[in-house]
Amino acid sequence: MNAVLIAVALSLVSAVAYAAAAVAQERLASRSPGAGTLRLLGSGAWWWSVGLNASAALLHVVALRYGPLTVVQPLGALTLVAAVPMGARLAGRRVSAVEWKGTALTLLGLGAILVTASGPEPDDVLSVPEALAVAGATSALIAALSRPGTRPGLRHASASGLASGVASALTQTVTVAATDRSGPVLSFQVVAVALLVAAFAAGGLLLSQTAYRGGLGGPLAMVTLANPLAAAVIGLSLLGERLQGGPAGALLALAGASLASWGVVLLSRAAPAPAPVDDDHPVAAVLALEPGSATAEPALAPRPHDPGHLTPATR
Repeated sequence: MNAVLIAVALSLVSAVAYAAAAVAQERLASRSPGAGTLRLLGSGAWWWSVGLNASAALLHVVALRYGPLTVVQPLGALTLVAAVPMGARLAGRRVSAVEWKGTALTLLGLGAILVTASGPEPDDVLSVPEALAVAGATSALIAALSRPGTRPGLRHASASGLASGVASALTQTVTVAATDRSGPVLSFQVVAVALLVAAFAAGGLLLSQTAYRGGLGGPLAMVTLANPLAAAVIGLSLLGERLQGGPAGALLALAGASLASWGVVLLSRAAPAPAPVDDDHPVAAVLALEPGSATAEPALAPRPHDPGHLTPATR
């Protein structure tokens, strides 16, 4: 089987796993918006989401071994496409027309990008000085984005996407260098870059958990856009990856990126209508009154008696 097709197949499964993890993180964040890191460490639900993220990351690592960053990273946008119906299903609602339109545009854009990004298997890696330079510049940018201020959700999501994109680029360096039989498997380059991968992957996970306190669509869209952007910059500028087709291929890639971006924006702006709640249903009533529930309704105060309106007395 063609190496690029293997990378695409693994990336698709990885995107679904990432989507399931994102939905789990968003639901956990909405139920306990003020939970700190230590409290999350004691949550079984959070560890399930970490396990899903780890499984998706493992598939992503293998995909990067077979395909270039310019192919693997754009497929990460499918995480948002998969998360929309998952989130709607768990919320007990239908996917809206705007969400379906955003999904279709995202898929069309990804298809155009894949046509121009189907390059050979990766054989170039980042050197240790290059990896340290990328890590330092990214850390400074993440620190600026995660500072206290307005709209923390979108800024933390951007920082999470950058951390994940850089982790992917560094992961490709680790996998290619470790499987290169010309040197030792655990060389200094492999160990040093692997430590950077672990740091950025953990940081991206915690930043996304903070971002999802403001909802799923907008933050996940920002993560989806920032992740391939960071990886593509590294792949094109440092790893020698190129788009196929010359100027025509570049124009097609730009058109695909525009379509995919439009689709992601539509998905992030789609405001899902709340699912109707049957107040007479005993389970729904209990959930509505559950402390800390996202669907909890304020207690209804008795309506003052209107002297102009006669009502029958009740006993």
